[in-house]
Amino acid sequence: MDNHLHHTPLRLALASSAAIAAASLLAGPALAADEMVIRTMGPVSYVCGGIAADEQQQLAAQQKNFNMGLLFTQGERGEFLADVAVKMTREGHEVASFTASGPKCLIKAPQGSYNIEATYKGQARSVNVSTGTYNAQLRW
Repeated sequence: MDNHLHHTPLRLALASSAAIAAASLLAGPALAADEMVIRTMGPVSYVCGGIAADEQQQLAAQQKNFNMGLLFTQGERGEFLADVAVKMTREGHEVASFTASGPKCLIKAPQGSYNIEATYKGQARSVNVSTGTYNAQLRW
């Protein structure tokens, strides 16, 4: 029997567990940056974030590439919210739905008016937003 074949699965297992360990070490501080990925759903592209100051700067720098902006807050002092379920509809048809990983979302969508329904901890809020509006705020 060829001894080489018996060591291959073990080597692969060790290599993959080392890769997973290395990836989880790298994921620590880089996780926030990874969350600020521009995602596309149909005709709509979006990016959310903005809890940390560096994320706010990144979003501000990218704003020119988007045509709408949303902000999710709660309470009188306007504390930032994340993990908000967002559904965009246009003329009654859903065009995108996603979970906002941060309080500010930049959205690029075809020109027009959209209804944004956002749900946080089971409570829904909605607002009509037209392209060109960057300061639509939904507050709980």
